[in-house]
Amino acid sequence: MMQIKISNIKIPVGQQVQLRQRILQLYPIAEQDIEEFKILRESIDARKKDHIFFLYQVYIKLKDNREDLLRLDNVSLYQAPEPLSYPKWTEELPPVVVGFGPAGMFAALYLARCGAKPVIIERGSRIEERKAEVAEFLQNKKLNPNSNVQFGEGGAGTFSDGKLSTNINDRYISFILEEFHKHGATEDVCYAANPHVGTDYLEKVVRNIREEIISLDGEFHFNTTFDDFQREGKVIHLHCHNGFSIKSKHVLLCLGHSARDTIKHLYAKGLNMEAKPFSMGVRIEHLQSDINRMQYGKSAKLLPAASYRGVVHLKDRSVYTFCMCPGGVVMASASEDGTIVTNGMSEKKRDKANANSALLVGINPEDYYQNSPLDGLNYQEKYEKLAFEVSGDYRAPANLVGEFLQGKIAKGHRKVKPSYPHGVVYCDLGRCLPAYAVKALREALPLFDRKLRGFSDADAVMTGIESRSSSPVRILRDESRQSNIPGLYPVGEGAGYAGGIVSAALDGLKTGIQLTVNS
Repeated sequence: MMQIKISNIKIPVGQQVQLRQRILQLYPIAEQDIEEFKILRESIDARKKDHIFFLYQVYIKLKDNREDLLRLDNVSLYQAPEPLSYPKWTEELPPVVVGFGPAGMFAALYLARCGAKPVIIERGSRIEERKAEVAEFLQNKKLNPNSNVQFGEGGAGTFSDGKLSTNINDRYISFILEEFHKHGATEDVCYAANPHVGTDYLEKVVRNIREEIISLDGEFHFNTTFDDFQREGKVIHLHCHNGFSIKSKHVLLCLGHSARDTIKHLYAKGLNMEAKPFSMGVRIEHLQSDINRMQYGKSAKLLPAASYRGVVHLKDRSVYTFCMCPGGVVMASASEDGTIVTNGMSEKKRDKANANSALLVGINPEDYYQNSPLDGLNYQEKYEKLAFEVSGDYRAPANLVGEFLQGKIAKGHRKVKPSYPHGVVYCDLGRCLPAYAVKALREALPLFDRKLRGFSDADAVMTGIESRSSSPVRILRDESRQSNIPGLYPVGEGAGYAGGIVSAALDGLKTGIQLTVNS
């Protein structure tokens, strides 16, 4: 038996050859020699529009030892990732996980497999009820402040594109992707260069992770907001708004970036925090067909919905795209009454008419800091309220790129119809964004167009505001991942240690692993 990896396998777009068949054509391997075969990585190389091809890396387990293959181009021995171990939990008190977004899900899943019987506290509803509450807001503008696009089982990422791409190189990433697949995502999330689950599949994934944790004696408390704690010796007494309380020596604060009330309370209770950079801007929306042509040229009809990523470095700050959603919609993502917050969402098929992405301006602490690390939270909220004041009824402020660049206000949409569910009000975006952010966007858009021809299309829609891409505050922790109050573990996006589904899941997983060391 022998395990090999073959890299750099190219299949030009339009050629109807199967990957396995292509390998048998290129290498002296017979079908009967193969015991196991799987794709390790799939990407699209579209640098030359007249010669686009799929690029693969594959794993093959051979029945016999074939040292001769190692002398061929792109063939090497395959080293399987080391499997995760699950040491037995020995503490009498269970760990408590506050928040069940990606960080909380993977921390709780790992701890449950260690026999820790974690207790999960989530201020929002389980996913089945949460879907109905989100629908009520999208259809009738009735917001539940504790269960919405930001809060509830699965976290903010549940109503997004479900992107699992990350720039982090860590041995646990493959484990996280495999777990998404194991719990209901399609297999391609394990090998696609830019994997995404799709919001329609995320519901199933979240529910299945919850059910596994319950099967391992984990305990869930939904619609339960953590609001206070006392520490007695090594034991922390947690109290919730509905009267539920529990004791633990290990409390994981997987709060998410929108739990402003909880973060403010923790600061008042003495947790050390610092201000950190974040970003603010708009959602920019194009026709998906235009993005496809921009990226793929004449091959656009033969390929899946195209995405893009870009950054422009200006004199004093950067402007970049984030959370690009091919074939998706712009979401109404407020978690507080009287505010406008946007995000992007797409389903697995990515088959809607428009593409959208956050177009964000870097915000530094010196832009908002006055005397408290919480000033960034207040800064976000200030502009979210200003965005709401434009319409007063959850319609979002918007403008078209053409008019925005000329300092004018569009009278209505042209070829790109805004997908924001509550509708938009065309206005001066300076009414709801800092002046320096508006200036940076105006400078950056023509520069983006040099890299992505058509990006600054005059008909593209800019919908505001995007303000929750990351937290403006970091809850400090030490090498053991504990805050200055022992037993409290700040985790994930809300604590300032992640910026996406995978990075949050990774931080939760690593914190769960650390607990088995600290216990």
